[in-house]
Amino acid sequence: MSLHLDHAGPIRPGEELPTDRLDGYLRQHLPGISGALSVEQFPHGHSNLTYLLRLRSTELVLRRPPFGNQVKTAHDMGREYRVLSGLYASYPAAPRPCLYCADESVLGAPFYVMERRHGVILRKHSPPDRVVNAATARRLGLAFVDNLVLLHSLDYNSAGLGDLGKPDGYVARQVDGWIKRYAEAKTEDLPALDRMARWLADNLPAQAGAALIHNDYKYDNLLLDPDDLTRIVAVLDWEMATVGDPFMDLGTTLGYWVEAADPEALQTLAAGPTFLPGSLTRQELIVRYQEKTGRPLANGLFYYCFGLFKIAGIVQQIHARYVRGHTRDARFARLNEWVAVLGRQAEHALETGVVSGVW
Repeated sequence: MSLHLDHAGPIRPGEELPTDRLDGYLRQHLPGISGALSVEQFPHGHSNLTYLLRLRSTELVLRRPPFGNQVKTAHDMGREYRVLSGLYASYPAAPRPCLYCADESVLGAPFYVMERRHGVILRKHSPPDRVVNAATARRLGLAFVDNLVLLHSLDYNSAGLGDLGKPDGYVARQVDGWIKRYAEAKTEDLPALDRMARWLADNLPAQAGAALIHNDYKYDNLLLDPDDLTRIVAVLDWEMATVGDPFMDLGTTLGYWVEAADPEALQTLAAGPTFLPGSLTRQELIVRYQEKTGRPLANGLFYYCFGLFKIAGIVQQIHARYVRGHTRDARFARLNEWVAVLGRQAEHALETGVVSGVW
């Protein structure tokens, strides 16, 4: 079986763009483009919407907030554009941004346009282990961690991003913020997550410094070289990037990382084939991060549990949009089941005191 580049396809019903207005805006603000505009949509992702724009030989990627968005601060296109504008010159995995539009009369919401990069995205069921062998899976895992370490080592002040976030008190604000966002998006009672919220609030670790952090770093936000899956071509989806505690960024990554020994219910939520033979475990991710940074992680359990709770909050917000009629995307109808599974995993981690293991 061969590997396939990430591709776009038909636009989902209800998520069409006003092509005429977009076409006029692009020609006005991007001199030199020519040819008829065609628009397709990248089919994956549950948050901001991503479209492929083709104009003759030029390919661009457009990002806009989801239709029916009720959480404006979670879909700040200007912020995402600013992050890439500061990053792309010093961080090779950041795509180059081309254009930002705050005028909502064009598409009904702010949007930005960036260069298109070609590569493979490893999703949950692809590729099979006969394509990614154990040696490749391990080297990819190491490259994955090393690339996160590189991001955390960047001089964010030199990139013009020093005022992007407020690192002092970041851990407490994140825990408090996700507890509130989860509560506002709740559509049913899940006692395990309520208990986790209380535990996180009662067990805040000390601040571990400040770095530029991605906040959604996982396999399906990476583009990989199809000829060498251990080479990262691009990191995508910078909507939650900020300056904050790097251990919290690692915690989110741990929350997404599913191991082969994890319960089957958790494996259905994997954000990529992190469970293939040869893949790193969550504990090995932590060890590699510590080795490359020289900074010990004293409380991996807290950061893992925070990652699970945060992801549950993200998924709950998306499910609430569907329940409350703000989107018709049928993919969101049963996301509450994912939230429950994440709550069970967090509770198990607390009961056992480890970041690995089965229920």
